[in-house]
Amino acid sequence: MDTASIFALIGGVALFLFGMKIMGDGLKKVAGNKLELILYRLSNTTLKGVLLGTVVTSVIQSSCATSVMVVGFVNSGMMKLKQAVSVILGAILGTSITGWVICLSYIEGAGALGSVFSTATLTSAVALVGIVLYMFIKGPRAPRIGMILLGFAVLMTGMSAMSGAVGSLRDSDVFREMLSSLSNPLVGVLVGTLITAILQSASASVGIIQALSVTGTVSIGAAVPLLLGVAIGASAPVLLSALGANTDGKRSALIYPFAATLSVMAVASVFYILDAIFSFSFLENITDPFVIAAVNSVLRLAMVVITLPFCDIIEALVCLAVKEKAKGDGEFHPVLEDRFIQHPALAVEQSRAAINDMAEASAKALNVSFDLLAEYSADKFGEVEKLEKIGDKYEDALGTYLVKLTGRDLSEDQNRDVSAFLHTISDFERLSDHALNIAESAKELHDKGISMSPDARRELSVMTDALREIIRLATNAFITGDSSEAARVEPLEELVDQLCDELKMNHVERLGKGICTIDQGFVFNDLLTDFERVSDHCSNIAVAMIELETDEFDTHEYLDRLKTKHSPEFENYFEEYKNRFAI
Repeated sequence: MDTASIFALIGGVALFLFGMKIMGDGLKKVAGNKLELILYRLSNTTLKGVLLGTVVTSVIQSSCATSVMVVGFVNSGMMKLKQAVSVILGAILGTSITGWVICLSYIEGAGALGSVFSTATLTSAVALVGIVLYMFIKGPRAPRIGMILLGFAVLMTGMSAMSGAVGSLRDSDVFREMLSSLSNPLVGVLVGTLITAILQSASASVGIIQALSVTGTVSIGAAVPLLLGVAIGASAPVLLSALGANTDGKRSALIYPFAATLSVMAVASVFYILDAIFSFSFLENITDPFVIAAVNSVLRLAMVVITLPFCDIIEALVCLAVKEKAKGDGEFHPVLEDRFIQHPALAVEQSRAAINDMAEASAKALNVSFDLLAEYSADKFGEVEKLEKIGDKYEDALGTYLVKLTGRDLSEDQNRDVSAFLHTISDFERLSDHALNIAESAKELHDKGISMSPDARRELSVMTDALREIIRLATNAFITGDSSEAARVEPLEELVDQLCDELKMNHVERLGKGICTIDQGFVFNDLLTDFERVSDHCSNIAVAMIELETDEFDTHEYLDRLKTKHSPEFENYFEEYKNRFAI
């Protein structure tokens, strides 16, 4: 090959990779942003994981992208390590589809009909339709389909450039000798691994092998070890995703190289042992792009079939390779994967899981603080302090993450979810703050030896029961998305306000009679202030849910209308709670 041919080959590879990227992005957009969620939610069995890994990889045209998503799932706790093994095995199989797509660039024929279906004609037609759809047809889907077609046209152009660049090799004795050396399985596997690791793309490596096969000098015996090496080399980009990951994230990043290497060793061992026994004559046959695609698919299918029964062993091996770190102080560190920002459906799902955990942590903090009022415990006080810090970490992590997410192209439902999260994270954080305030009041009563009067204790017990109920309603409504349960919050919030006023008047009356003291009064009033604020934040959470469902965004107007024009449903709930939480 001369210098011009080498640059033509490099340019062809560059066009091929760029076309693959454009086509993959377009396919993901056309498939919709639920594709990643399907992969996450439905990979709960080994067979489902393999099938979904295969399908998703076939659509997005990248086993690396699928594997990196899986690493993100495991790193964020959204997927178990065992699930990741089966999905990555499916990705190893799914990437073989690209070889068949590449075959379209080698369609040729004879005569007038052949010229119509030639590579040049097909590429031009696809590019023309693609640019029309992308630039001139309005609507959300047409430009995306146009992007797919343009990516495919660029890919085809790249393949044609590669084929033209290596065409002169058919008469090269040096090239024939090199191919002969590649028939050695170990050399072939190493070369295939090295090329793929450098290119960071199994599809590009297979494309180069298909381009070389056009010279008529590549035998099946030389192609098999190269393709096995490609399977191993494709794991190189996945290893980069382990950077910054936690223990399970690092383990999941090792699944691809472990599974690929072990399965290649198994397939190669079986294949070459059988060859030694039966002397496969077809290994001397000359290949073409279609044969390369077929051999690649068969090899990868064999790799998956052989490896599938040993998923548990692969899981054990990666766990052995990456040891569990010693547990720290037990503090929570929110994990929100930045790599999922590129996949809004996953980012929203991850945010939902995090804010649901935040809601449960806030509710737990409040319930523990109420327990402290009845019976103080230093351990429980420490638990409330820890949960309050967790609430702060959640708010910081979620706030930053959601702001990043708002800059992405979100669907209507995703925008609604993100708006709900942004509306409510501060309320959940404030709930944990008030839990700590209540716990500190309980500590003050304990440290100063202050004892509430029997009437005050009874009133506080009724009040905390009402607050436990409103917290339960608001938290469950948010986590389950149940607006009917959210509608029960506001009547109870109004009752809590009335109870606070009633308790204040009763306390003033007891002060006048000398039943309660000033010291008791300070703590009592602080508690009532926190109680009222807790019910207000629960109301904010419920109202945000109802507003977003009805597309109303004026909280004050909504609450004014709700309080001044009580519906029969509101009145029924209020009476129910009034009877249930009577002083």
